[in-house]
Amino acid sequence: MKIELHKFIKMTKKRMNGKHTNYLSEMRILVALFVYLLGNHLNAQTATMNVQARNTTSLNGKWAVIIDPTGIGDWKQVWQEKQPQSKTDFTEYSFDGGPELQVPGDFNSQMCELAYFEGTVWYKKVFNYKVSEGKRIFLHFGAVNYLADVYLNGEKIGSHEGGFTPFQFEITGKVKDEENAVIVKVNNNRLVNGLPGTGYDWFNYGGITRDVDLIETNDTFIEDYAIQLKKESLNTILGWVKLNGTHAKQDVEIEIPELTLRYKTTTNEEGFARVEFKSDFELWSPENPRLYRVIVKIKTDFLVDTIGFRSIEVQGNQILLNRKPVFLKGVNIHEENPYRKARAYSTEDARVLLNAAKELGCNLVRLAHYPHSENMVKEAERMGLMVWDELPVYQHIQFSDSLVPQKMEVMLNEMVRRDKNRCGVIVWALSNETYPGTPNRNEALFELTQKCRASDSTRLISHVINTQGYENHTVNVWDPLYQHSDLVAINEYFGWYLPWQGKPSDIKWKFACPEKPVFISEFGGEALAGNNDGPSDEAAYWTEGYQEQIYMNQVEMFRTIPNLCGVCPWLLFDYRSLGRMNQVYQNGYNRKGLISENGEKKKAWYIMQEYFRENQ
Repeated sequence: MKIELHKFIKMTKKRMNGKHTNYLSEMRILVALFVYLLGNHLNAQTATMNVQARNTTSLNGKWAVIIDPTGIGDWKQVWQEKQPQSKTDFTEYSFDGGPELQVPGDFNSQMCELAYFEGTVWYKKVFNYKVSEGKRIFLHFGAVNYLADVYLNGEKIGSHEGGFTPFQFEITGKVKDEENAVIVKVNNNRLVNGLPGTGYDWFNYGGITRDVDLIETNDTFIEDYAIQLKKESLNTILGWVKLNGTHAKQDVEIEIPELTLRYKTTTNEEGFARVEFKSDFELWSPENPRLYRVIVKIKTDFLVDTIGFRSIEVQGNQILLNRKPVFLKGVNIHEENPYRKARAYSTEDARVLLNAAKELGCNLVRLAHYPHSENMVKEAERMGLMVWDELPVYQHIQFSDSLVPQKMEVMLNEMVRRDKNRCGVIVWALSNETYPGTPNRNEALFELTQKCRASDSTRLISHVINTQGYENHTVNVWDPLYQHSDLVAINEYFGWYLPWQGKPSDIKWKFACPEKPVFISEFGGEALAGNNDGPSDEAAYWTEGYQEQIYMNQVEMFRTIPNLCGVCPWLLFDYRSLGRMNQVYQNGYNRKGLISENGEKKKAWYIMQEYFRENQ
């Protein structure tokens, strides 16, 4: 399949037949559709979105497993489940009689033998299915960390790389009446050319970590849609609908019952329909997280979504939400339930984390450093929390590897595809703490930024940087990526990794992009909850008092920052990280949390909570 952008635009302009005058908006739609087509071409396993609204059969629950620390399962061809044919035959593997693991869930927290395991685990699920004539069937995974090879009834149906985004395979004609077996080889080994790479500061939870579903559709179904406000508009929807199937040319109806709104359009031969309509929307905001029931219908399919409408933009040195300045009161969150000491995936897990963020006074959560589960994004939106969605392009990335830019693009497409209709998502963050001297880093991330803007121009784009210099009380903030970002996002750890050099109130700032809003995306220091022994002015004792003083100094320093549009402490809860090896104070945890893994609020929590109250 060869796709050429100029031909695609020319063809679609011809279909417009001069009916639409907003040329720039039309081009945005055209390029978004082109990126959609290209993404499908590059990644054949691209997942159907809005799974919750579809006809599904859950494959969650207990799965049989084989632990394969030597990686010999490929040689033994575990997926074939060979049986002895003669008296002298035998097999050296079996799912029968072995352990079972809960799906969704990481394997590390479910078996003590796998607590620190990085390697291969084979999963097996037997399911019964009644095949219906004229129906299509897809096997959908919310996420598998990190590599997944998927087999159905002994046949390989595909592979996927990436631990935090959904994927699927069509199994129409492959699934049998009655009993079927799906086997998944899961490997969470760190890869030099992986995303993330070999070095990162969080726990490497492996396994089938999110929901697994069978999706049944008609021959032609609603594969995808974008229904959000047009850029810089408060009352105009500009989007599209994409059908999949042999009857791709159909009438489409979009209905919002609460607005008594009914919009009709027709798809073209490729299954695309352009969408544009106006209404008097009650806009979504943290103070009023208004969501509407949106129905998308064609003759052969019917979907319901819950969608909010809002605008987000940068104007001068301010961020505007619904054309009003907003100060981002954020907190960083890792996808870990601290009380279960396991990967977070459920709505209940999300509420544990997000309720704490709301209590702190946040209006934004930075979901670091990878796309969190769809349950987390949707629950944040319902609770009135803006969302910072981030790719796992974190330090140590091998940008010079020819495969890495391709992997980044696939993950970007998967993240945007899943979350594009979530109005709570206001930022696509494309990298964190990468370094300008890394070969091909600048070129690869410049190109990724362009592709992101083409895919979705309605949200802000960010690259988070920690390369600023500090000399003579002046912070020199620079990086080539800031030229391509909508805001200047800075990770700074004054008082922890870098000592204060004079009074925080005396700090001066020099920006390479002085016209842009500034967001402090990380700051803080470590403390063991309840530890008040030793001097509170020495970092080596890991006291709550030392961490508290860092936060007091940071709050004082914030007043010196021009164009400050928000702050985001690192981070909400203490979380597991194997690189944290101080066995007295850390014991395998990053202790920068405002709350311990046992739910104890540290003194710094109250400093941050008061700061957010003062910045209403």
